[in-house]
Amino acid sequence: MAYDEETAGRIRKLLADRSDVVEKKMMGGLSFMVQDRMCCAVSGRGGLLVRVRAEALASMLAEPHVRPADIAGRTMTGFVRVGPDGYRSDAELLTWVKRGIDSAAALPPEGAKRKSKRGKPSSLSK
Repeated sequence: MAYDEETAGRIRKLLADRSDVVEKKMMGGLSFMVQDRMCCAVSGRGGLLVRVRAEALASMLAEPHVRPADIAGRTMTGFVRVGPDGYRSDAELLTWVKRGIDSAAALPPEGAKRKSKRGKPSSLSK
């Protein structure tokens, strides 16, 4: 299924003044990367995937038109799926895009070593 080109264009306009945005086709849609982190994506399954902070997930899921994001039957932690009625206006879309940018910016720097519970680098850091 193709992603919603109109919504992608609206997001492009919102991010147009940033120099750190990259678009990537992935996960069946078009992802918008800010500072090398996915902040949101126009989904081929409909709606918008938005990166969210773990502590905000429950409150965002309580908002209208928002549900857990799942891909291939697995819930994606750190993301919600917002239905089109949740971003009809430019102000609503801007709110979701800003949430995604803020959540992406809160992640540790790319390449930071992950530590195991004992404080040793995990095998994932290689």
